[in-house]
This record gives sequence, C-alpha cells and structure tokens, in this order.
Amino acid sequence: MSSMSAKDTMRNRKVFIQTTLCGDYRLILNKVLENKLVTTREYNNLKSICKEDVEGHVVELVDKIVNKGEDTCQAFLSLLQTDEDLQTTFPELRTFTFPKKTIRAPCSEHVLPASKKKKVSCAVGPYESSSCGTLEYQRLNDEPYQITSCPVGVCLIINNLNFQDGTQRTGSDRDAHCLAEVFSWLGFRVLMCEDQTKQQMEDTLEFFSSLNEAAKPQDLDVQEFRDSAFVVPQDAPNHGDVFVCCVLSHGAKGVVCGVDFQTVPIKKITRTFKARPRSPLTGRPKVFLIQACQGKLPHRGVSLPQHLTDDSQSIPEEADVLVAVATVEDYKAMRHTTDGSWFIQSVCRHLKEGCPRGEDMVTILHRVNDQVSRKEASQTAGESKQMPEVRFTLRKTLVLSPQHD
Repeated sequence: MSSMSAKDTMRNRKVFIQTTLCGDYRLILNKVLENKLVTTREYNNLKSICKEDVEGHVVELVDKIVNKGEDTCQAFLSLLQTDEDLQTTFPELRTFTFPKKTIRAPCSEHVLPASKKKKVSCAVGPYESSSCGTLEYQRLNDEPYQITSCPVGVCLIINNLNFQDGTQRTGSDRDAHCLAEVFSWLGFRVLMCEDQTKQQMEDTLEFFSSLNEAAKPQDLDVQEFRDSAFVVPQDAPNHGDVFVCCVLSHGAKGVVCGVDFQTVPIKKITRTFKARPRSPLTGRPKVFLIQACQGKLPHRGVSLPQHLTDDSQSIPEEADVLVAVATVEDYKAMRHTTDGSWFIQSVCRHLKEGCPRGEDMVTILHRVNDQVSRKEASQTAGESKQMPEVRFTLRKTLVLSPQHD
C-alpha cells in the first residue's frame, strides 16, 4: 500500500479515476452529494456543465475534490473503496492502490464514556412506563424485501383511453406499452384492462386483490403482455412477491375517473390491497403508479435563491405500500399526445437505468420527481410545471432486478 497523501494519489492517478468513473457519472455525483463531499450548489453546477460530454463532468468533479484539500480527497477515496454500489458499478476500483489511511468507518458515532452514559425512560402509551436501559444508537433495518418468486409478481395496468363523452386520452397507449415493456423486463406478469367505468375498476381491483381459486379472469376483459404485444391470457394469474398497479386516467383531487367520469378515491384503490389475515399480499410490497390530474390548476414555478442552489409478529394494515402520483393535489398532469405523459415516461426511463444498478424504488422515484420538476410546459419559464408526489409505508427497501434482456 502506498504511503503518499490522498491528494497526491488523486493527482497521480487522475486519468485512471476519470476514465473509470465515466461509466456512470450520475451515480458518482449523487454519491459525493449524499456523503456531503460537495455542497448542493456545487452539485447543481456540476450537473449543468458540459451536458453533451460525460468526461467533462468527471474531470470537473475530480478537480473540485482535489481543490477541496486532503480531508475531502481522503473521504472521496474512502468512498470509492468502501461503497458497495460503486465497487459493483466500477469493478476496476478493486485494482486501485489506495493510500493506507483511506479506509474509514461508514458513519461516525459519538459514544459516551461509561461514566457519562445515561439511563432513559420511555413512555409506553397510557399503560406503563419502562426503562429502556443505556441510550445507544441502533442501525435501521435496511434489509430488502425478499423476491424469489417467478414471475416476480403481477403488474396490473388500468388504461382508460376512450371516454363516454367521445374524448380520448391520446398518448396513454404509449404509456401503457412502455410500462408493460419495463415490468415484463423486470420479471412481472403484465396484465391490462382498458376503458373501465368506475364499477369495472372497483371489480378489477377486488379481483386482483385476492386472485384466489374462485376468481374467474374470463369475467374481466383482460389482456396480457407477451412478445411485445397484448394478447388474451392463457391461464389465470397468481400473486408473487410484489404487486404493481398502474392507473392511467383522468382525475381530480384524491380520485381517478372511470370512462363514465364517476370517480374512485386513490385511498380506496390502495386500501383494497391492505393486509388481511389470509391475503397473499400481506407483508409483500405493493406499488401504485397513478397517472392522472389531481385538479385543474396550472402548477407555477419559482426561482430558487442563489444560496439554496447549494420483523415484527404483526404489521399495520396499510403497511408495505408505495404510491407515486403524477402530481400533487389540485394540479394538472402533463401528457403529450404522441410521446406519452411526463410522469410515466420518466418512471420507465429511470427504472431501466436504476434497476440494473441495484437501486431501490424510492431512490428511483426521487430521480423521477427531480426530472419531471425540471420540465417546462410553456415557453415562459416557471409558467406551467409539474411536481409528482411519492408516499409510502414500505418497511424495507424494494429492489427490482432485470430478469432478462
């Protein structure tokens, strides 16, 4: 192991570092921000330069780290050496010679001397008060949901395209097809119901919430995605380890519309799948992607001030749910008549990019939020924007992996 300083190591091996990190620039940039090696303002500036040249991004990042001094260089090399995501994405790093002092603990905790440790008392509801012993830090359980079933699970798409007043949600077919391609690639059995009324939507959701032996899929007008096309299902579906429900329709505050313009509350959609004693989905993650307006207001944008451009035995009924809605309540959601909606197209893109890297769904949807929030629907900046909303009761991380190319 070399005894040279971290700063000298980065200067001497600059070409190797830059060439290696060009493989996924966005990943390394997000990692240095997460570890506070750059400020939010520096992060935004680094993202905005040399947009057509990935190498230019990396050169600027490495120079920025070197100019911050020995401690930042040391922390950066430690990140390259200890972060599992980076080691997996850039296997060349395993051959890199790091300075002796590079390895650091992933997080720093302040431990009180024995003489200064305090006992704390925790209130346990109205019933009793008990001593919790010595106050110590505990790591959160970041264990992922176990996904071993084949197929991974069911992906249900409700695509309301043709409404009873004669209007169409043009572009929605593209969204449905992109979702089908992505979730089929991720190992799901993809099934779609089109142009459903309020009652048909509720019946479909009830059907898929159980999928028991008494359920009869022939009672529903369902299509299955096979070989890049939607066809009649060959057999009844069964639940796997994950359930995904995508609803593409018109909507209003807190609701989505059937083609008869009668509404179903989003809460009712998610609660149809809540944990029950003998439900096949109890304890398993359930993801809901809602492409629908949540009001009629245009969503305005504002400029940021410059200084800011820096396992238990039982579970709650509504645990293990992730809901991502195209827009926050009261506002419109944007849909291109040819290219599809901003939200669904962004979801599909970031699933394709993030899943092979082992990223979890929440991280991926953070990127979706960021990408959609940057879009403009008007030639006047800030006049018409869109802000998706993600909320979840997931107890573990949800990581989906490609099952085939």
